Amino acid sequence: MIASPTPTAPVLSPEVASALDDGRPVVALESTLLAHGLPRPANRAAADEVEAAVRAGGAVPATIAVLGGLPHVGLTPEQLDRVCADADLAKLGVRDLPVAVALGRSGATTVSSTALLAARAGVAVFATGGLGGVHRQSADTFDESADLIALAGTSLVVVCAGVKSILDVPATLERLETLSVTVVGYRTRAFPGFYVADSGSQVDWAVETPEEAAAVFAARRDLARGAVVVANPLPADEQLDPALHGRVIAGALAAAEAAGVRGKAVTPFVLDHLHRASDGATLAVNVRLVLRNAELAGRIAAALAALPASAPAR
Repeated sequence: MIASPTPTAPVLSPEVASALDDGRPVVALESTLLAHGLPRPANRAAADEVEAAVRAGGAVPATIAVLGGLPHVGLTPEQLDRVCADADLAKLGVRDLPVAVALGRSGATTVSSTALLAARAGVAVFATGGLGGVHRQSADTFDESADLIALAGTSLVVVCAGVKSILDVPATLERLETLSVTVVGYRTRAFPGFYVADSGSQVDWAVETPEEAAAVFAARRDLARGAVVVANPLPADEQLDPALHGRVIAGALAAAEAAGVRGKAVTPFVLDHLHRASDGATLAVNVRLVLRNAELAGRIAAALAALPASAPAR
């Protein structure tokens, strides 16, 4: 007997389903930040704060995770408890989703898998901390985040604070250009460096308002499939001290190399090292930037919902 196909349609929370049915703005949120990016128990409080920031921007939050093999778009408080408390929760990129779904496993979604599931659910705006990208020494290791390919083929707005500081930022921007991902700075042409406001790299375009960001995405959606990345830097007085940033990043990368950490284990290892080496300063900055991104994403989603509907690009 041939088994029935495993259902892969995302399970929408009642609030998210109602908002989408009514054409109200919704913002997707990843769960890897909660499960693997922030320490326990601070991650649970951060989950509520990030969702509240989306609401402050005028949209409904939709945190995404896979639970018992079912992709969920929008989590209940009890489901958020589970994601934040389970130290063994898997980290799921796009390549991992079929395994988790088919075998009934649970996991937190990365940028790539969150983008995929958000788009499948009809959510057009996504807030995160920092994107994955091209790793340093990638010429030897070929280590490049699946986030980049996922964004090239997925139509949504991604609000972020640039790419994670441990990456090769110029090389990542080159790859985004090659993949035809639209990148705009929010009120700046300086591409942010996650913990710091300026990575030293520039972008070609900037938008000044959520309405402009929404209009750029609407035009992109009409023209071609693919994401619009809105790079939203922290204000200079809220960033990590640049001198401290340089020291702790160098130390974290050296520690990862010495420990032989590779692949998707690098980012959580380095983030934990940064938190300890900076006496918690990087954690505080990380939470601040995610909250700012979530609120801006809410405002962009609200602006997008106010635009006349248009057909997605084919």
